[in-house]
Amino acid sequence: MAISPQITNLVIILVMMQVSKKVPFDDPNVLNIVRLCYVASNLIIAGVYFYCQMQINKKKDMTTLKYVEPAPMGSSEEPKLVTTTVHAYDSAQLRALYKSQLMGVGMMAVMHFYMKYTNPLLIQSIIPLKGAFEGNLVKIHMFGEPAVGDLKRPFKAAAGFMSALQGGNAVASDKKSVEAAEKAGRGGAKEE
Repeated sequence: MAISPQITNLVIILVMMQVSKKVPFDDPNVLNIVRLCYVASNLIIAGVYFYCQMQINKKKDMTTLKYVEPAPMGSSEEPKLVTTTVHAYDSAQLRALYKSQLMGVGMMAVMHFYMKYTNPLLIQSIIPLKGAFEGNLVKIHMFGEPAVGDLKRPFKAAAGFMSALQGGNAVASDKKSVEAAEKAGRGGAKEE
Protein backbone atom coordinates (compact mmCIF):
# COMPACT_ATOMS: atom_id res chain seq x y z
CA MET A 1 0.00 0.00 0.00
CA ALA A 2 1.50 3.29 -1.12
CA ILE A 3 1.27 6.45 0.93
CA SER A 4 -0.57 9.26 -0.83
CA PRO A 5 1.55 12.15 -2.15
CA GLN A 6 -0.44 14.64 -0.05
CA ILE A 7 0.48 12.81 3.14
CA THR A 8 4.18 12.63 2.23
CA ASN A 9 4.11 16.35 1.31
CA LEU A 10 2.59 17.15 4.70
CA VAL A 11 5.24 15.10 6.50
CA ILE A 12 8.04 16.75 4.49
CA ILE A 13 6.64 20.22 5.24
CA LEU A 14 6.33 19.52 8.97
CA VAL A 15 9.83 18.03 9.20
CA MET A 16 11.41 20.78 7.09
CA MET A 17 9.70 23.49 9.16
CA GLN A 18 11.41 22.06 12.24
CA VAL A 19 14.73 21.72 10.41
CA SER A 20 14.52 25.28 9.07
CA LYS A 21 14.22 26.60 12.63
CA LYS A 22 17.67 25.15 13.33
CA VAL A 23 19.33 26.51 10.16
CA PRO A 24 21.29 29.73 10.80
CA PHE A 25 19.90 31.86 7.95
CA ASP A 26 21.69 34.88 9.46
CA ASP A 27 24.96 33.49 8.13
CA PRO A 28 25.33 34.71 4.50
CA ASN A 29 27.18 31.53 3.50
CA VAL A 30 24.34 29.30 4.74
CA LEU A 31 21.76 31.52 3.05
CA ASN A 32 23.64 31.34 -0.25
CA ILE A 33 23.84 27.54 0.01
CA VAL A 34 20.07 27.32 0.57
CA ARG A 35 19.49 29.69 -2.37
CA LEU A 36 21.76 27.51 -4.49
CA CYS A 37 19.75 24.42 -3.50
CA TYR A 38 16.53 26.18 -4.51
CA VAL A 39 17.95 27.25 -7.88
CA ALA A 40 19.41 23.76 -8.49
CA SER A 41 16.04 22.19 -7.66
CA ASN A 42 14.28 24.41 -10.21
CA LEU A 43 16.94 23.74 -12.84
CA ILE A 44 16.47 19.99 -12.35
CA ILE A 45 12.70 20.40 -12.74
CA ALA A 46 13.18 22.49 -15.91
CA GLY A 47 15.55 19.80 -17.25
CA VAL A 48 13.05 17.04 -16.53
CA TYR A 49 10.26 18.99 -18.27
CA PHE A 50 12.54 19.75 -21.22
CA TYR A 51 13.39 16.06 -21.55
CA CYS A 52 9.67 15.20 -21.48
CA GLN A 53 9.05 17.84 -24.15
CA MET A 54 11.73 16.26 -26.36
CA GLN A 55 10.16 12.82 -25.87
CA ILE A 56 6.66 14.14 -26.65
CA ASN A 57 7.93 15.77 -29.87
CA LYS A 58 9.95 12.66 -30.77
CA LYS A 59 6.95 10.31 -30.36
CA LYS A 60 4.50 12.79 -31.96
CA ASP A 61 1.55 10.51 -31.14
CA MET A 62 -1.30 11.63 -33.40
CA THR A 63 -3.87 9.28 -31.89
CA THR A 64 -7.21 11.08 -31.58
CA LEU A 65 -8.31 11.82 -28.04
CA LYS A 66 -11.90 12.81 -27.27
CA TYR A 67 -13.13 13.85 -23.86
CA VAL A 68 -15.78 16.00 -22.22
CA GLU A 69 -14.34 18.90 -20.26
CA PRO A 70 -16.48 19.93 -17.27
CA ALA A 71 -17.89 23.44 -17.10
CA PRO A 72 -15.91 25.90 -14.96
CA MET A 73 -17.01 26.00 -11.33
CA GLY A 74 -19.80 28.50 -10.74
CA SER A 75 -20.71 28.95 -14.41
CA SER A 76 -23.93 27.95 -16.10
CA GLU A 77 -22.10 26.68 -19.18
CA GLU A 78 -22.55 23.14 -20.40
CA PRO A 79 -19.59 20.74 -20.36
CA LYS A 80 -17.86 20.84 -23.76
CA LEU A 81 -16.50 18.14 -26.02
CA VAL A 82 -12.80 18.43 -26.82
CA THR A 83 -11.24 16.56 -29.73
CA THR A 84 -7.44 16.62 -29.84
CA THR A 85 -4.44 14.36 -30.29
CA VAL A 86 -2.28 12.73 -27.64
CA HIS A 87 0.65 14.90 -28.81
CA ALA A 88 -1.35 18.13 -28.47
CA TYR A 89 -2.81 17.05 -25.12
CA ASP A 90 0.61 16.18 -23.68
CA SER A 91 2.08 19.43 -25.01
CA ALA A 92 -0.73 21.44 -23.40
CA GLN A 93 -0.26 19.60 -20.10
CA LEU A 94 3.48 20.28 -20.22
CA ARG A 95 2.89 24.00 -20.89
CA ALA A 96 0.66 24.06 -17.80
CA LEU A 97 3.46 22.43 -15.77
CA TYR A 98 6.01 25.01 -16.99
CA LYS A 99 3.57 27.82 -16.17
CA SER A 100 2.92 26.41 -12.71
CA GLN A 101 6.65 26.15 -12.02
CA LEU A 102 7.26 29.73 -13.14
CA MET A 103 4.43 30.96 -10.92
CA GLY A 104 5.99 29.16 -7.96
CA VAL A 105 9.40 30.69 -8.67
CA GLY A 106 7.81 34.13 -9.02
CA MET A 107 5.94 33.84 -5.72
CA MET A 108 9.07 32.54 -3.99
CA ALA A 109 11.10 35.45 -5.38
CA VAL A 110 8.58 37.94 -4.00
CA MET A 111 8.46 36.19 -0.62
CA HIS A 112 12.24 35.94 -0.38
CA PHE A 113 13.53 39.19 -1.82
CA TYR A 114 10.64 41.55 -1.05
CA MET A 115 9.25 40.11 2.20
CA LYS A 116 12.60 38.67 3.37
CA TYR A 117 11.25 35.17 4.14
CA THR A 118 14.00 32.54 4.05
CA ASN A 119 12.45 29.40 5.58
CA PRO A 120 10.25 28.57 2.55
CA LEU A 121 13.36 28.28 0.37
CA LEU A 122 14.23 25.03 2.09
CA ILE A 123 10.77 23.51 1.72
CA GLN A 124 10.38 24.75 -1.86
CA SER A 125 13.65 23.06 -2.78
CA ILE A 126 12.08 19.66 -2.07
CA ILE A 127 8.28 19.69 -2.59
CA PRO A 128 8.21 20.88 -6.26
CA LEU A 129 11.01 18.45 -7.16
CA LYS A 130 9.08 15.60 -5.58
CA GLY A 131 5.91 16.74 -7.39
CA ALA A 132 7.68 16.87 -10.75
CA PHE A 133 8.85 13.26 -10.45
CA GLU A 134 5.34 12.16 -9.38
CA GLY A 135 3.70 13.85 -12.40
CA ASN A 136 1.88 11.77 -15.00
CA LEU A 137 3.83 13.10 -17.99
CA VAL A 138 7.15 12.37 -16.28
CA LYS A 139 6.01 8.86 -15.40
CA ILE A 140 5.04 8.21 -19.02
CA HIS A 141 7.79 9.97 -20.96
CA MET A 142 10.77 9.75 -18.60
CA PHE A 143 10.19 6.50 -16.74
CA GLY A 144 8.45 4.73 -19.63
CA GLU A 145 5.35 3.65 -17.72
CA PRO A 146 2.43 2.61 -19.95
CA ALA A 147 -0.47 5.08 -20.25
CA VAL A 148 -3.05 2.86 -18.56
CA GLY A 149 -5.03 3.15 -15.34
CA ASP A 150 -4.27 6.44 -13.58
CA LEU A 151 -1.92 7.41 -16.42
CA LYS A 152 -4.64 7.06 -19.08
CA ARG A 153 -5.33 10.30 -20.92
CA PRO A 154 -7.09 12.58 -20.16
CA PHE A 155 -5.47 12.62 -16.74
CA LYS A 156 -7.72 12.71 -13.73
CA ALA A 157 -7.22 15.78 -11.58
CA ALA A 158 -5.65 14.99 -8.23
CA ALA A 159 -8.30 14.65 -5.57
CA GLY A 160 -8.21 17.61 -3.30
CA PHE A 161 -10.23 20.22 -1.50
CA MET A 162 -11.34 22.09 -4.64
CA SER A 163 -12.44 18.94 -6.47
CA ALA A 164 -14.63 18.07 -3.49
CA LEU A 165 -16.23 21.52 -3.67
CA GLN A 166 -16.91 21.11 -7.38
CA GLY A 167 -18.91 18.00 -6.66
CA GLY A 168 -16.45 15.68 -8.33
CA ASN A 169 -16.71 17.31 -11.77
CA ALA A 170 -14.05 15.39 -13.60
CA VAL A 171 -13.03 15.11 -17.22
CA ALA A 172 -15.15 12.37 -18.78
CA SER A 173 -13.70 10.27 -21.58
CA ASP A 174 -16.08 7.32 -21.51
CA LYS A 175 -17.88 6.56 -24.76
CA LYS A 176 -21.33 7.37 -23.38
CA SER A 177 -20.34 10.90 -22.23
CA VAL A 178 -18.51 11.67 -25.49
CA GLU A 179 -21.44 10.49 -27.64
CA ALA A 180 -23.90 12.48 -25.51
CA ALA A 181 -21.80 15.63 -25.92
CA GLU A 182 -21.50 15.05 -29.69
CA LYS A 183 -25.28 14.62 -30.02
CA ALA A 184 -25.98 17.70 -27.92
CA GLY A 185 -23.63 19.68 -30.14
CA ARG A 186 -21.79 21.14 -27.16
CA GLY A 187 -18.39 22.44 -27.92
CA GLY A 188 -16.71 20.26 -30.45
CA ALA A 189 -13.63 22.44 -30.12
CA LYS A 190 -10.80 20.80 -31.97
CA GLU A 191 -7.42 21.62 -30.47
CA GLU A 192 -4.36 21.23 -32.68
